[in-house]
Formats: sequence, C-alpha cells, structure tokens
Amino acid sequence: MSTFELKQSSFRPAALLALSALAVALSGCGSKPSNVVTECAFPDSPSDPAPLWICDAPVDGVAVGAMGSFEKSGAGVAFMRDQATASARLRLAQNMSTYVTGMIKQFAETTGAVGKETVDRTNTSVTKQVTAETIAGSKVFRSATSPKGTFYVYVGLDEASAKAAAQKTIRSSMNNDQALWQQFRAGKSQDELAADIVKMKQ
Repeated sequence: MSTFELKQSSFRPAALLALSALAVALSGCGSKPSNVVTECAFPDSPSDPAPLWICDAPVDGVAVGAMGSFEKSGAGVAFMRDQATASARLRLAQNMSTYVTGMIKQFAETTGAVGKETVDRTNTSVTKQVTAETIAGSKVFRSATSPKGTFYVYVGLDEASAKAAAQKTIRSSMNNDQALWQQFRAGKSQDELAADIVKMKQ
C-alpha cells in the first residue's frame, strides 16, 4: 500500500464521522418547530403554556365554574387575588344563569306544561335572581400566576352547592313573580316545584 493510499484510507473514517455529526446537527435544526403550539396558553402571555382550566376546560368536582384574572399590581398578591375572584364570580353568575334556565327549559319540555313564551319570561325572571345565590356558595378551586404576573383564579360551585343555589334562585323568582310561576305549578308547592326542576339536571 502506498503512502497516499494509507493516508486516504485513514482519512475516510474521520471524514465520515465528521459528516455524520454534521448531518445529525442539521437534521436536529430542521426538526425543531418554528412555532410551538400549546393546548392552552396564558391570555396575557400566549407563548407560555397554562393549566387547561384557564382555557375553560372542566375542573373535577365543579358543576358550574368560571375563570377570572387581574393584571400584576403593586398592591400585592392578596389584592390581585381578590380582584380576580370578584371578576370570576361575575362570570360565574352568568354561567349559573345558563345552568338554571337550562333546568327550567328541560323541565318544561319534559312535562309539556307550558309554552315557549312562558319559559322565556321565566328564564328572564330567574336571571335577575341568580347572582346573589351563586356568589354566596362559590369558592376558589384553582389559582395561577402567568409569567407576566397576571393572577388567574377559577371559582365555582360543586354539584350539591349548584343545586342548592338553583333551588334558592327558583324560589326567589317564584316569590317575586307568582303569577308567572303559577303556570308552572300544576298544584305543587313552590318547594316541590323547585325540587322537581332541579331533578331534571340529574
């Protein structure tokens, strides 16, 4: 074997090794995604992944819930938590209204007792009563802070609390608009009727 052939044969493994390393490096760069998509991200920091409840995913043990937030403040974490919780409870009241009126609609459709106009009027009556009962029974189930400092909370009602709040809301609405609810009663007491409507959700 000539000196040239010896040098050439000894060069090949080193060259192949270098080329393989380069290929791996290039393939690694090529496979790196240019835009990472996460299942849920903080609204104030879209590039950062967040717990799924921040994107309105259900939370175990919560029948009706809502997310609230408050931006970073020099007043401190406790103040931010209070403000975020207040915001969440307002949204929760809206969600609870939907929950209760869904019960009423299901009850009316199942029993065939009243018409659509009466259901719509009753839903409006219930919506006016729902906030106080919802806020009274709600609690914070989750909390998180985004990388940019915004404080997030998830407030809700468990199944028992949601049903209790629904019954109280329906009774309050009955007391305030007895003529309207008379069309629903069919000889039953207010307590019986409220309980029957809530059972429709079971």
